[in-house]
Amino acid sequence: MISYDTKEWFTFIFRFHRSDTIRQLFPIMVAIGVYAATIGYFEVIYLGVDENHYIKNIPIMHGILGFVISLLLVFRTNTAYDRWWEARKLWGALVNNSRNFSIKLSAILKDENDRKFFRKFIPAYASILYKHLNNSETAKQLFDDVDLELDHHKHKPNQVKRMMYHKINDLYEAKKITGDQLIILNNELVAFTDICGACERIKNTPIPYSYSAFIKKFIFFYTMTLPFGYAVSLGYYAAPVVVFIFYVLASLELIAEEIEDPFGDDENDLPIKKISENIKKHVEELI
Repeated sequence: MISYDTKEWFTFIFRFHRSDTIRQLFPIMVAIGVYAATIGYFEVIYLGVDENHYIKNIPIMHGILGFVISLLLVFRTNTAYDRWWEARKLWGALVNNSRNFSIKLSAILKDENDRKFFRKFIPAYASILYKHLNNSETAKQLFDDVDLELDHHKHKPNQVKRMMYHKINDLYEAKKITGDQLIILNNELVAFTDICGACERIKNTPIPYSYSAFIKKFIFFYTMTLPFGYAVSLGYYAAPVVVFIFYVLASLELIAEEIEDPFGDDENDLPIKKISENIKKHVEELI
C-alpha cells in the first residue's frame, strides 16, 4: 500500500508511480493515437469531408452515450471501492478480535505453556489467513470448471482455528477454565471464522462477467468511433483528444479492477501482511 500525504495533492500531477495507469495503457494509447490520426487524414484530407457533411452530427451520439458510460463507470468504481472498504473493516475487526481474545486469555490463563500456545497461534491465524487470501486458488473455489482436490488443498485457517478450539476444550476438561469462561472464549473464536468467510466472499465472488465485459466493450467501441465525428471539427487534433478520453475511461476501469480484489500485492491493495504483523506484536504484548 502506498504511503502518501493527501494534502500535497499538487505534487501528484508531476509524480509517476509504477501503479499509475498510464504505464499500463501507454502502448494502447499510442495505437489509438495513430488510429485517430489516420481516420482524420482519410476523412478530412483524402475524402474532403467538411463541416457541412452529415458526419458532423456524430458527436451528438457520443454526447448521449458519454452520459450513459459515465453512470456505468460511477457504479463500477463505487462497487469496487465498497469491496475494498469492506475488506478493510473486516481486517480491522480481526485486529480487535485478536486483542480482545488475548486480553481475556491473559486474565484467565495461569500456566505459561498455555499462554505460549495462544501467543503463537492467534497471530498465526492472521498470517495464514493473509496467505490464504493471497493464494490465486482461493479465488477459484466457486468456479464450475475448476476442481480443487481437498486432500491437497486443506483450508489452513480452519486448521488453525480447530487447534485453538481443541486447546480451549482441553483447558475446560482440565478444569483450568470454567463453563462461563468457555462460553466467553467461544464467542471470540466464532468471530475468527466469520471474518474469514466474509473475506472469502469478497475474494471468490468477482463482478459478474457480463457486466465487466460489457463495460470494456462499451469503452472500446465508444473510443473507436470518436475520431469519425471529431476529425471534422478538430482535424489532426482529434488524435490527442481521443487518446485522453480513452485514458480517462480505461483508467477508471483498471482502478476498479485492481481494488475490487484488495487481498493481493498490488500497490493499491490492503496492507494485510503489515496488519498481521501488528497483530503478532499486540498479542505478544498482551499475553
